[in-house]
Amino acid sequence: MHMADVLLSPGVAATMYAASGTAAGVSINRLRRENEPEKLPVMAVSAAMVFAGQMINYTIPGTGSSGHICGGILLSALLGPYAGFLSMIAVLVVQCLFFADGGLLALGANIWNMAFYGCFVGYFLIWRPIMKGKALSSLPVSARITAAAVLGCIVSLQLGALSVVIETSLSGITDLPFGPFVGVMLPIHLAIRLVEGLITAAVLVFVYKARPELIKDADESAGNSMSLKAVLCILAVVTLFVGGGLSLYASGNPDGLEWALFGNREAGYAENMALDEEAFGVESSAAETAAQVQETTSFLPDYAFKDNDSALGTTVSGVVGSVVVAGCALLLSCIFGFFRKRNAAGRADVN
Repeated sequence: MHMADVLLSPGVAATMYAASGTAAGVSINRLRRENEPEKLPVMAVSAAMVFAGQMINYTIPGTGSSGHICGGILLSALLGPYAGFLSMIAVLVVQCLFFADGGLLALGANIWNMAFYGCFVGYFLIWRPIMKGKALSSLPVSARITAAAVLGCIVSLQLGALSVVIETSLSGITDLPFGPFVGVMLPIHLAIRLVEGLITAAVLVFVYKARPELIKDADESAGNSMSLKAVLCILAVVTLFVGGGLSLYASGNPDGLEWALFGNREAGYAENMALDEEAFGVESSAAETAAQVQETTSFLPDYAFKDNDSALGTTVSGVVGSVVVAGCALLLSCIFGFFRKRNAAGRADVN
């Protein structure tokens, strides 16, 4: 659901940058108060895992479309909403600048659509009430994790898909009437997020059974069955395997947004909005400048070597991207002093 620059007018793009920047500022302020140094390696590994997971487009049967995970609920369940949001920003910025995935002008909108809803709406309105509320308290924790993950992914990304429609409508793209666009965007993203919810649940249930204290708002009385180092090593190996290996088998069908815009007539499926892929959207000097910057910074555009279709480019992209995202998460933590271990006096001053 990464938006391209031509889908947004400069005014809408600037507004979404301001909204996402405000949410990032609040997150930074809240994280500077936390005293959980053990979360630092978890943040690095989980952010890298989301980057690798987003490289795997899975086919939605019978549609001619595909989708990939977003990761907001996954990161929020492991790190909390504020660290989860900043981790998602690291993922999306690396994708944009180094792999030309999503427009630079549209980055603020992509952060809002793919990170804000999952990390804040999905967490506070879905995840926390299910995990801590009384309504489902009689269910096993693993069942509550599954319910919260699936519902959280569905609700947050339906809101994200709706926001894409609103943002493009406000940008004045006349070829995209609001009603029909909503009519194709929401159903396809419902299917995509159902799959993401099940994947997210599987990862979180594994982590809960190994290290219950890593799951936000979950009962920690079950005890640890695995060391923290072992859990992180397993997740790191899975990340490299997914990014460097499974990514080679990602679906070639258009993702939900591309499918809604252009359809997949070549494969015998619907045309949907039937836009011309070579000539659509909003032309602006801001979009042209952003494209020039992105062309300069992206050393593995579209997760491949420049002017080379070798499958090795995808493998290298998955491994390098995962490492870079993990490094960015660590760098953010060091710059802003996240998760620093403080003495009692220091905590008193902060609180």
